[in-house]
Amino acid sequence: MSHRQPIRVTDRHKFDTLIDARSPGEFALDHIPGAINCPVLDDEERARVGTIYKQVSSFEAKRLGAAMVAANLARHLRETFADKPANWKPLVYCWRGGLRSGSMVTWLRLVGWDAQQMAGGYKAFRGHVIDQLDELVPRLQMRVLCGATGSAKTRVLHALEQSGAQVLDLEGYASHKGSLLGNLPGIEQPSQKRFETLIAEQLESFDLSRPIYLEGESAKIGRLGVPLVLVEYMRKSPVIEVRATTAARLSYLLRDYAYLGDDPEALARKLGWLKEMQGNETVGRWQAWAQARELSPLFEELMLRHYDPHYERSQSNHFEQWTGREVLETDDLSDAGIAQLAEKCLALETVRA
Repeated sequence: MSHRQPIRVTDRHKFDTLIDARSPGEFALDHIPGAINCPVLDDEERARVGTIYKQVSSFEAKRLGAAMVAANLARHLRETFADKPANWKPLVYCWRGGLRSGSMVTWLRLVGWDAQQMAGGYKAFRGHVIDQLDELVPRLQMRVLCGATGSAKTRVLHALEQSGAQVLDLEGYASHKGSLLGNLPGIEQPSQKRFETLIAEQLESFDLSRPIYLEGESAKIGRLGVPLVLVEYMRKSPVIEVRATTAARLSYLLRDYAYLGDDPEALARKLGWLKEMQGNETVGRWQAWAQARELSPLFEELMLRHYDPHYERSQSNHFEQWTGREVLETDDLSDAGIAQLAEKCLALETVRA
């Protein structure tokens, strides 16, 4: 076999299929976008081999592991790879580019496919993600969308994207709306590494000569940390503030968070976290409204007493260009009103140009 150049992370797009040979648990935490999971050891097998390695010997662990790997590879050859043509070119990786991907590549080559192993494995890809964030973020022409709670900022971002603008939807990648009540029903947040992978993948697709719209987030979205380099540059960037009337915001929140009424107990429990800031009496009233599914008075007081008082102060502390921000005023956060806000955002670019 001729000497092969090592295949780097940046070469991954030259292959027909990207195969992650790690266990399903490792794959679920994070993986290279577009990869399919074909484990050579599942989570339980991997744990068993590890235990034998520690408690018995490396030889016994390898013997048992080899038998498991062979059985799993046979299954992949019979099922997942059964329809692959003779000229199929897969790229395989594992955690560090070692035994697991190596054994799969050996078998695929024996069949006659031009299979290759990715040097450094997932670990090298993780380094690539961190490098991409550090390299690309400082070059982004960010436009930061701010607005008090209920200003439909995320929906304006989506409308901008539909109009062909470039958008970085951090809350979308985080599966969270970024506020105290921001958990999405029935959807877990991804791992921190997965969150960063999704951001880096999006950054790689951007045309850096055009603006990028994103929401002005705090340093955390739910339990996930926004990459520090992104927080730093977001806070230096030009700001567009959506300023909607209280009535428009309340009406939007009642639509956007209607699902909170489906689990009154969980909502009341979360509101309990505000007792230190808001006092027992106020939070007690809010919890009673939550349990009675009376979302309208609850959201109105949350907005006016909890979110709004901190809003202006925190924005002026966090965003260096806050005083020179562009302000878009509206009393309409219906779908049509949101589309209009997106148009106004885009019109600001022609003024800038």
